Amino acid sequence: MLKYLNTDIVFQEVPDETTLAINLTGCPCRCPGCHSTFLWADTGRPLDTLALDRMLTLCGSNITCVCFMGGDAAPAEVADMAAYIHRRYPHYKVAWYSGRQYIPHTVDKQQFDYIKVGPYIAHLGPLQSPRCNQKMLKRQPDGTFEDITARFRR
Repeated sequence: MLKYLNTDIVFQEVPDETTLAINLTGCPCRCPGCHSTFLWADTGRPLDTLALDRMLTLCGSNITCVCFMGGDAAPAEVADMAAYIHRRYPHYKVAWYSGRQYIPHTVDKQQFDYIKVGPYIAHLGPLQSPRCNQKMLKRQPDGTFEDITARFRR
């Protein structure tokens, strides 16, 4: 079961989007140097469609995107939530920040407009660093994903 600790409206995680970031708990990646170690514990409230409906009703037109921050313990559930958002709220884009190197083949990546992949490696820096190992991918109209990581380095 997906659980979330908190949410925030953010402006830098997804280029050109005003994003509701949902911090998911129970992260199994445990990247050394992680700035969000508080998300490692299995705490928080269940994230289901009712919780999403409440969040998105409160945000209304103040956001353009919903981003799941984590969720690597239950990637199929993250994809299910993304599919729900696309069905019920088609005007929102959906992003996923995963700490995994690759999205599991069992997850339908087409449910996401943006996917950030890669574990945090402190000496390589964050997405803004030219040495960063992480990648931000944007789904194109043909269903392929384009690497847009360079947009973080401007």
